[in-house]
Amino acid sequence: MKNRAIQKIGVLTSGGDSPGMNAAIRAVVRACAYQEIKCIGVYRGYQGLIEGDFIELGPRSVRNIINKGGTFLKSARSDAFRTKEGMQEAIVQIRNVGMDALVVIGGDGSFKGATALALEYDFPVIGIPGTIDNDIEGTDFTIGYDTALNTVVEAIDKIRDTASSHNRLFLIEVMGRDAGDIALNAGVGAGAEEILIPEEDLGRERLLEKLAASKKSGKTSSIVVVAEGDQIGKNIFGLADYINETLPEYDVRVTVLGHIQRGGSPSCYDRVLASRLGVAAVDALLEGKTRSMVAIRSNTVITVPFKEVEKRDRKVDFELIRVSEIVSI
Repeated sequence: MKNRAIQKIGVLTSGGDSPGMNAAIRAVVRACAYQEIKCIGVYRGYQGLIEGDFIELGPRSVRNIINKGGTFLKSARSDAFRTKEGMQEAIVQIRNVGMDALVVIGGDGSFKGATALALEYDFPVIGIPGTIDNDIEGTDFTIGYDTALNTVVEAIDKIRDTASSHNRLFLIEVMGRDAGDIALNAGVGAGAEEILIPEEDLGRERLLEKLAASKKSGKTSSIVVVAEGDQIGKNIFGLADYINETLPEYDVRVTVLGHIQRGGSPSCYDRVLASRLGVAAVDALLEGKTRSMVAIRSNTVITVPFKEVEKRDRKVDFELIRVSEIVSI
């Protein structure tokens, strides 16, 4: 039974951008049009919600954006929204424009803001998981993760050409302050000799032993993928200095991929996932669901209550770690 009390749905993107956010916005807007209800875009996330920075969106407003990275609605942090006064101003703006429900596309921090708004004002809110880190509980994949993986693998492939040409050891830092999903999967996919993630403390001595063994086995170059949150050294440059001092036979170079991982055209998988979740978000609101996230599990779209959605405990995929150790000998 569709909830026809909802005639105008807002959509915003919050937190770090991720490839596929535009595809998700597009799906929300066109799902609203299909259901013959209005859609309001909110610029600059929760800050735009406070300031009433709105635009009415229709099917043609979102043409030619499915293939574009980033988010055309922009994203911004909002300290003001964390305050009672800021949230109160946001609800005033929501009521002034006649918004009946809200779709929030973002990560863990964005969902905390959505939960607060929903609880404080009993306002219908649905979340769509969009973050390259894939660190949201309740969903198998987040929008942007697949694209980020492919971006990292492509970069490592190119760096390996240089590593092989000059007999060098490259330390490549990828995003993942709290989660090693990108490092672990991209490392296996790119054939890295070693992978360092925050969930598992390899230790300096073990790393040196493995590098020495690689050298002894005849490898003339090596790739080590390092998640930015790995604790083996103060930072990747300190780790490089330590290896240079301890294993002078290695010519060590450092590459920090940084925000290149956030950009670029979304993969087909992310475009399809974003489209499915965008439509599901509108359906969920019209079915009377709120305070929940739409998610993908075993290739099935489901809804998960916000109270069950948080950054994942650091659960290591030991099977994949074992695979990486076997195939890197």
